[in-house]
Amino acid sequence: MNDESQILYQRDQFYARDRRSVSAARRFARWSLRYWELADWERADDVSLCVSELATNALVHGAPPGRGFLLRVRYDGDVLRVEVHDSGGGEPYASDPPGDGEGGRGLFLVAALADKWGVGQRNPGKVVWAEFACPVDEARLLV
Repeated sequence: MNDESQILYQRDQFYARDRRSVSAARRFARWSLRYWELADWERADDVSLCVSELATNALVHGAPPGRGFLLRVRYDGDVLRVEVHDSGGGEPYASDPPGDGEGGRGLFLVAALADKWGVGQRNPGKVVWAEFACPVDEARLLV
């Protein structure tokens, strides 16, 4: 695919530091998949679960009181990427395998389900992301 025909779809939604934000983020991601005609994609449930885990981590560990988090869902025809931006400190990690202690279980699931995941820096805070390779449907891509 050449640069001229590459399309990037992106949806952003900000959420307050509230436990109801996790289910709202999951619904937003599902809506985005439906909009991009990926609702029946075999990995749609994996994306939804990863959004839940990343949003939960942002609420529990990354969003200080009075702050929230941003969910970004991007699709370029080849890769679906979910990002959760928060303003908290710390370095997220995935326990391998998850132990009995607090933390690491959610990112263990993300690591198992996504093709790639990682953490990027922002000021303040961080971006935790997960990527999923998508089947390319040339008929869906605008030229």
